[in-house]
Amino acid sequence: MNEKLIEDYKKFLTNGKTERECVNQIVELANKAGYKNIDDVKKLKKGDKVYINQMNKAIALFEIGSDPLEKGINILGAHIDSPRLDAKQNPLYEKDCMVYLNTHYYGGIKKYQWTSLPLAIHGVVCQKDGKIINVVLGEDENDPVFCISDILPHLAQEQMKDKASDFIKGEDLDLIMGSTTPENKKSKEEKNSGKKNILKLLNEKYGIEEKDFESAELEIVPAGKARDLGLDRSMILSYGQDDRSCAFASLAAMLDQKAEERTTCCLCVDKEEIGSVGATGMASNMFENMIAELIDRCEDNYSELKVRRCLANSYMLSSDVNAAYDPMNSNLFDKDNTSMLGGGVTFQKYTGSRGKSGASDANPEFIAKIRKSMDDAQVRYQMAELGKVDQGGGGTIAYHAARYGMNVLDAGIAVLSMHAPWEITNKEDMNQLYQGYKAFLLVK
Repeated sequence: MNEKLIEDYKKFLTNGKTERECVNQIVELANKAGYKNIDDVKKLKKGDKVYINQMNKAIALFEIGSDPLEKGINILGAHIDSPRLDAKQNPLYEKDCMVYLNTHYYGGIKKYQWTSLPLAIHGVVCQKDGKIINVVLGEDENDPVFCISDILPHLAQEQMKDKASDFIKGEDLDLIMGSTTPENKKSKEEKNSGKKNILKLLNEKYGIEEKDFESAELEIVPAGKARDLGLDRSMILSYGQDDRSCAFASLAAMLDQKAEERTTCCLCVDKEEIGSVGATGMASNMFENMIAELIDRCEDNYSELKVRRCLANSYMLSSDVNAAYDPMNSNLFDKDNTSMLGGGVTFQKYTGSRGKSGASDANPEFIAKIRKSMDDAQVRYQMAELGKVDQGGGGTIAYHAARYGMNVLDAGIAVLSMHAPWEITNKEDMNQLYQGYKAFLLVK
């Protein structure tokens, strides 16, 4: 077991609860490893290492190999966004002596799992003068935390009759920010005194006004550190392991594996949990623009055809997690085609749902090439699907990369309680994933 890898991974999770925080950590580690911002580089040659930062919410690292880029590159592509709650643009309000932050959930969550938990606020507030204020509230032991209230069992008879998907409404996922007392409501002058007090405290701490919420990006996430799970400490319990487990393993492999013939890439993107949309998502032209920047610096005669050839000839592991087999819910899984905690790297030939809708279906020739690289490196792996055929399913960024014509295969680890506020992974799986990604970067 690579104990340093595991401790570094837990630190990455603890300090990277938003996309911006992950990018900040990646840039810091890349700089230490000799990578340069591509904006500071005019020409590239074999051995050069650069990164491209997309709006501080997506990033790609490249190490230039000896082959021309149009022969293709090896890409580890993960996402660094996770299900959460986002503050609305006009979020702060007071209701019957309680002050709330109005939220909108992001990605696929079970809404009831987010009540009665200690929560933290992470993000940025951007002011009109260009100043960007980083916000982290609820993580320091001296910080207050926040939560969403729920109904006590004594009064929940009607609530308990609803379906689990209905008994907590999206509009009810509002964060308790503070309170005041009924005595303070006796005069008109005291109206909204609780909200005014919260705004005063925010101004004292961060120098922000209520209108600054309009240009803020505040994410509500579980408060607390990544922790060892189990008396044997064989597992990790943390928020955001989908998909920061694969993002971290991709980064670690990229920093530790020297490129040979083929240029190598670690790509960490945003918005996968809501369809890879926007300027920082894989459905945009972001990645092909990055490749164009590389070719422009590596080749004397830039052409769009070289960009297209590079993309089409590339290999990619869509570095994303899979659902771990759950013995307590075994009826949801085809046990012969599922991923087990401790089983090593999980490969999925196809994702999608039911009749493979929304899938990226990898070519068997490419899978055979990947199998050989894993076996040669003595990496433990398993082939799996996400649950039984008609139970549901899920997707990754793979099909967005496949539209370029490149070979893509999903490869990650198994996660128990995926998309819950606290997710479970196995330490040995992380170790195998790191080794497997290193082996892939050298595939020809």
